[in-house]
Amino acid sequence: MAYALITGASRGIGLAIATELARKKIDLLLVARSETLLRESAGQLASEYGIKTDYLAVDLAATGAAQQVYTWCQQKGYTVQMLINNAGYGLSGPFEKHPLAEHTDMMAVNMTVLVELTYLFLPSLRQQPKAYILNIGSSAAYQAVPGLSLYSASKAFVLQFSRGLHQELKRSPVSVTCVCPGSTDTNFVDRAQIGEKGRKAAQKVNMTPQEVARQAVEATLAGQAEVVTGLLNKAGKFMAWLLPKGLVEKTAGSIYE
Repeated sequence: MAYALITGASRGIGLAIATELARKKIDLLLVARSETLLRESAGQLASEYGIKTDYLAVDLAATGAAQQVYTWCQQKGYTVQMLINNAGYGLSGPFEKHPLAEHTDMMAVNMTVLVELTYLFLPSLRQQPKAYILNIGSSAAYQAVPGLSLYSASKAFVLQFSRGLHQELKRSPVSVTCVCPGSTDTNFVDRAQIGEKGRKAAQKVNMTPQEVARQAVEATLAGQAEVVTGLLNKAGKFMAWLLPKGLVEKTAGSIYE
């Protein structure tokens, strides 16, 4: 029995992806911090869609978190056919506004755990007839974003790592996809402590987690390397490539002043 393992699966895009996969009768392993939310989500998905689910509550910013997830799967005898690295968050404002520990925790969740989980699960993914890795990036990966400097840099890392790995594994059974959403109706703005100006800008272009999840799952199963969700975000990616970087960065940063 093969499972899809989803990090950050208790709410937002992660839960929407879990629901999208459950509709396709794919069994699920849900990983996030909140045991209460995970228990509720796992129970509801199992009951509504007739699939098998299990969950593990773990703080992915903690040292050894990825190994804990991998060991849990090994001990339970779970075969992972789809690894979905969705967990991630941002911190807004001037770089020095936040304590260094908050920055390094964010980097651990956005980048380090993603790499560690990919490394740990890749050997078993290679043994499947067909397997998938889905990494959730961001439209912020395509330019520097003053006020979200470290977050956008972390998502640029996710994008480039995913693209390189997609090519490395092209002749293997493992397909790697990076999906880059823009503003989505989740708790991102609260966790990132984004101000009123940024909130209002986000509300104008918000996509639903369900639509992002639909596009993400579709792209993953189709073996696409990279997808930007939403027409406005696709246009933004093109403009970031076309226009002078200084102008793009100034425009992006003005949202978070």
